[in-house]
Amino acid sequence: MHWVFLGGYCLVFLALLAGAALWRHKNRKARAPFPDNARLLRGPGETLRRKLAALDEQIACELLAAFLVPLAVGGALAWIATHVSGPAQVIWLIAAVVTLLTSLIVLVRHLVGGIERWRNTWLGYYGERVVAESLEPLKAAGFRIFHDVPGGDSESPFNIDHVIAGPSGIFAIETKTRRKGRARAGFAGDQIIYDGHALAYPWGEDQHGLEQAQRQAAWLGTWLEQILGHSVPVQAILTFPGWNVITRARGDVTVLNPRQIPAAVALPAENGPALDERQLDLIARQLDTRCRDVEF
Repeated sequence: MHWVFLGGYCLVFLALLAGAALWRHKNRKARAPFPDNARLLRGPGETLRRKLAALDEQIACELLAAFLVPLAVGGALAWIATHVSGPAQVIWLIAAVVTLLTSLIVLVRHLVGGIERWRNTWLGYYGERVVAESLEPLKAAGFRIFHDVPGGDSESPFNIDHVIAGPSGIFAIETKTRRKGRARAGFAGDQIIYDGHALAYPWGEDQHGLEQAQRQAAWLGTWLEQILGHSVPVQAILTFPGWNVITRARGDVTVLNPRQIPAAVALPAENGPALDERQLDLIARQLDTRCRDVEF
């Protein structure tokens, strides 16, 4: 009878857990002081923040499963030991042990993978927050700044980490937060060198992020052209928070440390504004509408 009680207890526990999750979901907006249509602007790393929340729930479920599976299999082993005898008992015991070990291996692998994804997502989220703080001084100079701007369509969505709209033009910023590795001989451990075509890291070279930054800037330019009725050049910026970036030759993409961005996008004294106030207001309103989708 005690095994029946244990099984019933587990079922009741799971039912209560599922009921609590459903109740939390249904009552999230209950008695909230905000109207149902209230939407906030996306903050820095909003897409990654949502991924972190989903990963938190996934890891919690996997931890619960890691707790319940041994309990269930242990109950099955005890039942087999007391209710089955002879050769059949050995077969069932082996099957139960193999099931337990296989389940634990799968759960542990999922947990390790989930925790690693959480670490990488958190790193990227923090990097976007660092870049956002570096852009704050531009607001005093009349620049409008938007974060995590949704792009693409329903079939191939993406997000532009930061968009700057100001008198000097429009800038689409892609953030790459990369961990530092072991440096080769002759390379500084905190330095990225850009030659206009590729990125040289302490451990090697690649072009990761350059094409993405250029593609997203091109999409933003096309979208703005549909709104304004004329072409608006969008400059692509790739930024690496925490790294010392050295540019030895100009390319289609500007590569910078976040602290270098305000000076790089400032309006040169000898040039007139690329966008007037009316154009900036129109662009800002459209970007505001596109980015205002954060619900309570």
